[in-house]
Amino acid sequence: METMEKPSFYSYILELAKIIALAILIVIPVRCFIFQPFVVNGSSMMPSFHNGDYVIVDEISYRFSNPQRGDVIVFHFPKNPSERFIKRVIGLPNEKVKINGSKIIITKKSGEKIVLDEKYIPKTIYLGNEEVNLAKDEYFVLGDNRAFSYDSRRWGLLKRKQIIGKVLFRIWPATAMAYIETPNY
Repeated sequence: METMEKPSFYSYILELAKIIALAILIVIPVRCFIFQPFVVNGSSMMPSFHNGDYVIVDEISYRFSNPQRGDVIVFHFPKNPSERFIKRVIGLPNEKVKINGSKIIITKKSGEKIVLDEKYIPKTIYLGNEEVNLAKDEYFVLGDNRAFSYDSRRWGLLKRKQIIGKVLFRIWPATAMAYIETPNY
């Protein structure tokens, strides 16, 4: 008949320390280099995101690819890099963005023009009149709450190096939990 020894207190502590060390070795790199939590502060992205929404930002994808039009991104605010902002990518490098009243017209690098059809934005909001040419590493970003957003129309263009990552999931509030898809224009 086999008997089982009761583990000693020290072996229990040693096993617990191993589990904690393994968790730290896995969680910290994932948290610091792959996914990062972010809490939306303010109403500039309404109706897509609300004040207090808790989102997960994918920090690794943009190391292998570039942001695309329609991506919701988190970035270091150009005027104060310690602040983080959340906005939607509208204009890509080497494009021209023309705002004409309530329309946004993009002239791609190829010369093709597109008028953005943003189903998540009310069509009656007056955006102003502005034309901007983007350089090879610049992006034009806007909040979804266009009438009240502090964005590229106010503070200028966003450099590629200031982008932290793409918003991947909304995990809070639980009733609005969702994977965040990039719209097709």
